[in-house]
Amino acid sequence: MKTSDFNFDLPEELLAEHPSEHRDEARLMVLDRKTQTIEHKLFKDVVDYFDEKDLFIFNNTKVFPARLYGNKEKTGAKIEVFLLRELDKETRVWDVLVDPARKIRIGNKLFFTEDESLVAEVIDNTTSRGRTLRFLFDGSYEEFRTKLKELGETPLPKYIKRDVEPEDAERYQTIYAKIEGAVAAPTAGLHFSRHLMKRLEIKGIDFAEVTLHVGLGTFNPIEVEDLSKHKMESEEIIIDEKNAEIINRAVQENRKVCAVGTTTMRAIETSVSSNKKISAFQGWTNKFIYPPHDFGVANTMITNFHTPKSTLLMMIAAFAGKDFIMHAYEEAVKEKYKFYSYGDAMLIL
Repeated sequence: MKTSDFNFDLPEELLAEHPSEHRDEARLMVLDRKTQTIEHKLFKDVVDYFDEKDLFIFNNTKVFPARLYGNKEKTGAKIEVFLLRELDKETRVWDVLVDPARKIRIGNKLFFTEDESLVAEVIDNTTSRGRTLRFLFDGSYEEFRTKLKELGETPLPKYIKRDVEPEDAERYQTIYAKIEGAVAAPTAGLHFSRHLMKRLEIKGIDFAEVTLHVGLGTFNPIEVEDLSKHKMESEEIIIDEKNAEIINRAVQENRKVCAVGTTTMRAIETSVSSNKKISAFQGWTNKFIYPPHDFGVANTMITNFHTPKSTLLMMIAAFAGKDFIMHAYEEAVKEKYKFYSYGDAMLIL
């Protein structure tokens, strides 16, 4: 398989700048793999495709406000700092991206508050834009994290050209988000409203949760033509015993098992054994799923519409069949479905 096999024309106006007015009223394209048919629905209609004891698996990661703005010492130049990963809790050392990067060298200091209560010192260069920062803050760890949240901004993807708005703090977060650690939302889950969750519950549908802390690697372009040479960035996963048991029971009973989003699918495919059983797991994954791939757990999935040549498009092509997916995407462009993080959704049966 080649990267160019997953190219298509995506008009810029189909990239969603805002979410739909109500979470569960985004559009939903339903793909049936058996009949190779396509239906056009609203997201809240998803409940009609599942029965009692079927299972939805959600990614309960929580997005933290990862984008900060500081000023460089002496020059006062405005620098964007994107928090990627906490490396050391004790010393408050973080991996970050900085922009513009050419101005930021080892030894530079960045000031985030006028009273200089939060300062960071650059202690290493990691990539062209990557830096390691040590934060200097006179207070407890809890106070430090609170300060980061106060100053941080919702990390909307760069393709969204508008300024961050107050509603983004709520809408770029799933309603079931629990464990903080993501710098990008697991966007298929953004369509679930409290009302829809209640309707699924009343119908007797079961829920399981896994955690995959989404990193910025989810937006990285593939820079090789041969897919076998692409390396995914690692992301942290947590699956506990209780949820592993719920998932294994549904698989054993031949229920519909729905992975809500590509991040959920990566998590469960990382921890499934050859006998199709999920094990409790805490660690990291850099699993890259592309055609052909034998899926071990989920037999249905919900996902948003992805951009050309993306690893996310490749995963769903592996799940639904490449020709069927590329045909569905042609249809989506023709029918003006909205793409990407705040876009519409697809249910693959």
